[in-house]
Amino acid sequence: MALTKTTHFVTLTLLVNFFSNFSPFILANHHHHADDISPQNFPWPPTQNTTKADSSFFTYTAARSLVGAAPPTQFTTLNADKTTFPALTGQGVSLSVLQFPPGVVNPPHSHPRSPELLLLLSGALRVGFIDAENKLFNQTLQAGDMFVFPKGMVHYHHNFLIDNTSVAVSAFASASPGLVSIPSNLFNSGIEDAILAQSFKTDVPTIERLKASVAGN
Repeated sequence: MALTKTTHFVTLTLLVNFFSNFSPFILANHHHHADDISPQNFPWPPTQNTTKADSSFFTYTAARSLVGAAPPTQFTTLNADKTTFPALTGQGVSLSVLQFPPGVVNPPHSHPRSPELLLLLSGALRVGFIDAENKLFNQTLQAGDMFVFPKGMVHYHHNFLIDNTSVAVSAFASASPGLVSIPSNLFNSGIEDAILAQSFKTDVPTIERLKASVAGN
């Protein structure tokens, strides 16, 4: 579904508690008045000219493109991190909007520098992560549910609905949480086919087919 104005309002309402409870930095600094902001109050990106900074530096408008847009035909993310939104540098937070067309899987992956706190805005998702003892923690989420993926744990998201797009927002305790995609890292990394074949107890032609499949996604 598209992010309508009603969804936008609900999203803002939910995110007030979402962020105020998620980021120690926000809790520690919520008392600052806008007039108190100065280069001494927070870290600036090394390349930023602080004498020319204004309110636009602290504003990220890319998410406007989601409001009223048609549902995507493939899994999409819109990321507000220190690369796309430099004002987040040193703040210890970032945000992603995730859109899942019907039946789509966000493949197993991890974030090496942050946990992920996911809030499902619409639709439904099956999610899960695997801990260091290879135990699976999985759950089926409904709109309004939250789920936390611990830092560095391999996890996935799956929109199992047949007809509806699911939309979620994920918050991270890092301006650069990192992304390690398991399929891509294994099969697009240059590891020799013979090593992968032996590791997975299969043959090289099977590995080649897997590589071709991953490269096509």
